[in-house]
Amino acid sequence: MTIEQILQTEIKESKRWLETVTKDSTYKRDLKKRIELINWTLDNMKNPEIYICALIESRMNQIIDEINKKDSILEGDPLDSELRILDWILYIVCSNE
Repeated sequence: MTIEQILQTEIKESKRWLETVTKDSTYKRDLKKRIELINWTLDNMKNPEIYICALIESRMNQIIDEINKKDSILEGDPLDSELRILDWILYIVCSNE
């Protein structure tokens, strides 16, 4: 499977799980963010002028900076989830480079 196919499969799976979760929760929020970030990655991968690994790392560094500015762990939790999702995407996309 190609990287794009893997990411598309993840979107389908996340959407399927999103439909089964009935109430708002951290899990539902993370599924929405996962879909959003994978779509962001796929869109950026279409541009051959963009080095996707560097772009993902840059976004991760921005999130780390935002987390460090937060006063409490609870404020940083959504950002921490986003960072973990991006870390997984970085691994999938850039592990062969």
